[in-house]
Amino acid sequence: MLAVAEIDYIRYEVNQKGETYASVGRKMGIDPRTVNKYANQEEFQRKEKQKRKAPVLDPVRPIIDKWLKEDLNKKKKYHRTSKKMYQQLKKFHSFKGSDRTVRDYVSRRKKELKETMEDAALPLESIPGTAQVDFGTAPFKYMSEVIDLPYLVMSFPNCNGFYFQIFPSENTECLLEGLQRMFHHMGGVPQTIRFDNFSPAVKKIFSKGERELTDTFERFVLHYGFQYEFCNPGKGNEKGHVEAMIKYVRNNFLLPENTIVDLDHFNETLWALAEEDRERLHYDKQVFQSKLYEEDQANWLMLPEKKFECARYQEVKADKYGIVTIDKKQYSTTPRFAKQKVRVSITYNEVTILNEDNDVIVKHDRLYGVKRKSMIWQPYLDLLSKRPRAIKYSSLYNQFPFVWSDYLRNCTEEEQKSTLRLLGSLLKNNDFSLLNEALTMASSHGHPSADQIKHCFYSLLHQDNTYDTIEPNISVPQMPAATRGLSHYDSLLQERGES
Repeated sequence: MLAVAEIDYIRYEVNQKGETYASVGRKMGIDPRTVNKYANQEEFQRKEKQKRKAPVLDPVRPIIDKWLKEDLNKKKKYHRTSKKMYQQLKKFHSFKGSDRTVRDYVSRRKKELKETMEDAALPLESIPGTAQVDFGTAPFKYMSEVIDLPYLVMSFPNCNGFYFQIFPSENTECLLEGLQRMFHHMGGVPQTIRFDNFSPAVKKIFSKGERELTDTFERFVLHYGFQYEFCNPGKGNEKGHVEAMIKYVRNNFLLPENTIVDLDHFNETLWALAEEDRERLHYDKQVFQSKLYEEDQANWLMLPEKKFECARYQEVKADKYGIVTIDKKQYSTTPRFAKQKVRVSITYNEVTILNEDNDVIVKHDRLYGVKRKSMIWQPYLDLLSKRPRAIKYSSLYNQFPFVWSDYLRNCTEEEQKSTLRLLGSLLKNNDFSLLNEALTMASSHGHPSADQIKHCFYSLLHQDNTYDTIEPNISVPQMPAATRGLSHYDSLLQERGES
């Protein structure tokens, strides 16, 4: 075939200048019939590169390609080597070629796959194995109150599926806990996840679109190995799929208000709801969403060996009572750490106070909403029993349940010591409920002693009835009624006078 420039010359000379085929042929040193062919040719089809058949390698190419694509979803240290592939082909697929043939093909295909991935510029919505994430809010009934709680939604645009979990807040710890739960329930990690520019992930957006991520989120991304994308500021439509799924989840699963008693147990029931919802046709592709979800699964990254610790750490200084303030909420440590720095581990549901050796001092349930203070009393009771006079008028005293603070104010110093020691031995898991009942029962006949409170506590604990009538096993003789006072002396004097 002639070069493009030569064909262009022939067509110009013949068709535009009117030269004869013979004259152009003489000028170019080619046959006039060739000139005629190219001057009048209508179609110039692309000449495909001739593929040389490889009877030994061709049957196993799809197998090698499948292995290479599977390895792209794993860490590099888990990838198959060319040598391993050759051994498996020889052992299980009757491959007759050489290891050099496999090695050359694997090297070439890896480069091709890499170039394909780098050049891909398809919308995120059309790629299997990708996801979008955002928070929504819905009303729930909790402890006879209707409150708004956030729920985290991860949607899969390829299959139109989703998962969701309810949390007490939209902070970083709740975001990462939710993502990690979903990854491990799914058994894999989406290759790319698109987020809004919310504060749990993004600390600051710079002028050229670069972002400073929160430290915990950045380490979470490195741990699970997925690629992240953030929408442009004010462009929520760039994650339109998850926005639609937030409305779908609220309307179909969260309204009217659900009653929550145990949030973790409630969240466990949500996996099945999302999975049952996939048993329907895709709105556009007319294929069952569960089938499309399998495509997503095939493109997920492999889970790492260990879970990520979804916690942030910070150093805080305790006040003179050993109380630390975290996110505007107060948590007790112990009197020993008054006015000292302690290290704090903060997860979505726990605040753990640590000493300088990272040993646990005390654990608290994390506070949300209007509740401002959490006191774990055991570390303080020993000090209180030794120094009741010094602490009697401090703010610590008022943090007891009212029935106890009122009782202790009316005790002598020795009574306070014995009562506080009793509290130290009976108080479990910071639960005052049974102790409150015992004190109320013991106080029904006046100001009780520590022993009386203890007796009432164990009566309630073992559900003893201390007022049951005793039924004797033998007959008891009838006794005359006893007369109290001095009136019986008068009757004796009368008897003597008559005699």
